[in-house]
Amino acid sequence: MNHSLLRRGSAVLIMLALALLAGAPVRADGDGAALYKSKCAVCHGADGKAATLAAKAMGSSDLTSPAAQKMTDAQLIEITTKGKNKMPGYEKSLSAAQIKEVVAYIRELGKKK
Repeated sequence: MNHSLLRRGSAVLIMLALALLAGAPVRADGDGAALYKSKCAVCHGADGKAATLAAKAMGSSDLTSPAAQKMTDAQLIEITTKGKNKMPGYEKSLSAAQIKEVVAYIRELGKKK
C-alpha cells in the first residue's frame, strides 16, 4: 500500500474530525476540563502534551510546554477563538466565558507537568 496515500487519508480524516468537533455544541456548565476534553483533547491529548498519533500528524502544540505556558491568557484566548495553522477557531461554538474556562484548564495542565 502506498504510505503517502495512507498518510494523506489519515490527515483528511483528522481534519474532518476537527471540523465536526469545532461545530459540536457544548453545554455552558462552567467546566473547563469537560470543554477541553470535547474540543481540544483530540489534537492536544488528554494531558495536553500532544503525544498522540493525531497530535503528531497535525503538528499540534504541547500545551504543557514552557513556550505554551509562557503565553499570556490573551494570546491563548486569541488562538482558541480564531484558530492557528491547522487548528480551527472556536468563536462560533464556544462563548467567550467558555474559552476562558478552557484557557484556565490549560494552565492547570501546565502545573501537572
